[in-house]
Amino acid sequence: MDLVRHLECFVAVAEESHFGRAADRLGMAQPPLSQRIQRLERELGVRLFERTSRQVRITEAGRLLLAQAREVLARSESFLATARRVRDGETGLLRAALPPDLSGETVAALLSDFGRRHSGLELELHELSTAQQLDRLAAHELDVGVVHHPCDVTGLELGPVLRRELGVLLPRRARAAALEEVPPAALSGHDLILFPRAAAPALYDDLLTTCARAGFTPAAVRHGQGASFVRGLVLSAGAVALCPRDALPLSAVDGDPEVVWRPLSGGAPALRHSAAWLRGRGNAAVHAFAEAATHALRTTAGATPDAPPRPLHLRPASEYWL
Repeated sequence: MDLVRHLECFVAVAEESHFGRAADRLGMAQPPLSQRIQRLERELGVRLFERTSRQVRITEAGRLLLAQAREVLARSESFLATARRVRDGETGLLRAALPPDLSGETVAALLSDFGRRHSGLELELHELSTAQQLDRLAAHELDVGVVHHPCDVTGLELGPVLRRELGVLLPRRARAAALEEVPPAALSGHDLILFPRAAAPALYDDLLTTCARAGFTPAAVRHGQGASFVRGLVLSAGAVALCPRDALPLSAVDGDPEVVWRPLSGGAPALRHSAAWLRGRGNAAVHAFAEAATHALRTTAGATPDAPPRPLHLRPASEYWL
């Protein structure tokens, strides 16, 4: 038995005291309405109405049940409204992720923008590499993320692809530090510090390939991500690190007496980002997060629109330095 519909019929007849008017109110014919009331009475084991040829009167049992019937209907409507908000991404939990290289200003701007769009939604935010995000998206453990390109986007939908120009962090004593813009070829002889390849294999390969095409083949590739660890490698090993200006604290850009950041020129590599989610699962909350991420990257990180992702051509990890 459709209890909610039967209770709607019961309340309508009780309030109208007339089967015909109740049927009109419910948008149904009178005989099916009478049948529903009769079935409800059989299910409950009580008589709800006294019927005569001229009028319908609610019984004492009916009066006792009417208030609870109205309460059940109100809760049912509240339940359905909540279900609609969950379906449309207006409430519930959104599981999202960002890559480690975004600045605190970008993260804060994203969260502020998203909070204004979906204040009733709980956001579970993780810091994950592109590879980790792709794995969790495939396992349905993540709703949306911000990934680096190139990567395998099979089965995914993407937001706008944005480009962040890379510069180089190098020792102040290095010859290239005297230049206002550093061509990659001027870094020859230095080791290169990159994130571990497993974090974003295609991006790792792409950065090395782009450096090689621009005239820079590093003497060795070292792996590190934390700002202090990378700075230590730059100072102790004479290595250089590729990073966007917005990812560094101001002291590392302008006030550090031992390291300096310089923009790259002449076919330099860049970071390319977009929001990503599983195809067909882009509800309102997912799109709002993607829009907030795009806006934050453009306003706080100076990201600019870029072309759609290129096909992947991965090289085996054994070809790279450890």
